[in-house]
Amino acid sequence: MPVPADMLAHGRQVLSQQAFSVMLNARLDAFAPGSAELSVPLAPALLQQHGFVHGGVLSYLADNALTFAGGSVLGDSVTSEFKINYLRPAKDAERLLAVATVVGSGKTQAVCRCDIFVLRGAERTLCAAAQGTIRKAG
Repeated sequence: MPVPADMLAHGRQVLSQQAFSVMLNARLDAFAPGSAELSVPLAPALLQQHGFVHGGVLSYLADNALTFAGGSVLGDSVTSEFKINYLRPAKDAERLLAVATVVGSGKTQAVCRCDIFVLRGAERTLCAAAQGTIRKAG
């Protein structure tokens, strides 16, 4: 695992290797031991028929942010499982922001939680919450 000073650069390099993340224009905004912040700019192609952000986009953000947070304490990691609650429709946003933290960890797994926010200028509105188990890869 890289030293904390190099973590954000390392995390961004890992994210750039994920074709799906690149397609969504995802950005790793913060990455430190025990936490990660991942965001996606809103685009019409990410909306469902009612004009809300598709649940799959919110799930992507939760999954990836949870895994980055877990990986910050475990090293190379994968998602074992996660659950998401959609709290309110994500709409009329500039960006979506996922903020994930490690709740507890051991040698091979970490339990993490994640809040997903709709960003409109300086306004931040919670739209989903998730929790998952992240396992060390390999």
